[in-house]
Amino acid sequence: MTGLLLAEFTTTEKWVVNSFWGVIAVVMVYAALRVVTTKNVVHAALWLVVVLAGVAVQFLFLGAEFVAVTQILVYIGAVIVLFLFGVMLTRASMGDDETVADEKRAMAAVVGVLLLAVMAFALVDSFDDVEITADGPQSVTTVSDSIFSQYIVPFEAVSVLLLAALIGAIVVARQD
Repeated sequence: MTGLLLAEFTTTEKWVVNSFWGVIAVVMVYAALRVVTTKNVVHAALWLVVVLAGVAVQFLFLGAEFVAVTQILVYIGAVIVLFLFGVMLTRASMGDDETVADEKRAMAAVVGVLLLAVMAFALVDSFDDVEITADGPQSVTTVSDSIFSQYIVPFEAVSVLLLAALIGAIVVARQD
């Protein structure tokens, strides 16, 4: 069995896999809500780790082991560490932040709902009549060839952006 492809499971096994999928999705939604509702920046980053780990597990359920490992290495290993270093180097408050005003939360919620509606409409409008077919699991060679040939410019742009964020955090922290 390669990966956790649902076609290879019996009906009972499919029910178990779908149940785990649902449990992980609920945990991810709860953690995502905690990311935006917690007043402690460090706790928000740790809740984001839970969300990103859930995404990696979802990729494992889809049989995309390479993408799951990349999710763990890049997002959990690099981005969260970079975020935590940025928080620590800029001397942000580590406890509850009382300066966050409640009146700004309502506007943020409205903007979030509007953004969700626009993205949902764009996805449905773009892919309404498209049927996605899977050619089977992709090899690491195929994925790496597409990343480092067709998508090399966005890949390098993200690495430069992460480097700029780290340098910016150091400059802001060292201004005194």
